[in-house]
Amino acid sequence: MMEQLKACIGSIEKPAEYSADFELNMFLSSIAEKHPARDEVLFLCIGTDRSTGDSFGPLLGTMLREQGWPNVVGTLEQPCDAHRVEQAVQAAAAEHTVVIAVDACLGKAQSVGGYLTAEGPLKPGQATGANLPEAGHYSIAGIVNGMSHKPYMTLQTTPLYRVLQMASVLAEAIDTAWKENGSFAKYGT
Repeated sequence: MMEQLKACIGSIEKPAEYSADFELNMFLSSIAEKHPARDEVLFLCIGTDRSTGDSFGPLLGTMLREQGWPNVVGTLEQPCDAHRVEQAVQAAAAEHTVVIAVDACLGKAQSVGGYLTAEGPLKPGQATGANLPEAGHYSIAGIVNGMSHKPYMTLQTTPLYRVLQMASVLAEAIDTAWKENGSFAKYGT
């Protein structure tokens, strides 16, 4: 699994677990149980709208905003790209109880379409050599395409449909996890 993480656009420093839908739902449910108050959870959706593969985070952020999540950084309108991530990480740490960092990554061909999840921070920009701060108490990396020796080109040629579907699956899983833990009734959203 660690060789897969080395090629992540955003990589998870601690041991991660490959998550199919069931494991992803269990991971999110465990977070929702520990942190049921939606207003104390911030989703840090890292990426840019200028690359199809790296648009996973901003697409998810936009979907979460549409679901009514109050604390989302990184949308299609205002992406949390390499230029904004450091400032966003500092603000998130100061203002919120729990931060869930989300980013795109490249992985093994058979893992494309899946997710890497971990308790602990995500390191954005590692595969591209960027020196950005770690982010998040929890991390989700969407495996949008296979590893290659040209990560920028791979991200540029990643099918948008795949990324859109992955963001939609994750947004629905997040919505379900917090609904099942009763936070919607508590906060009226």
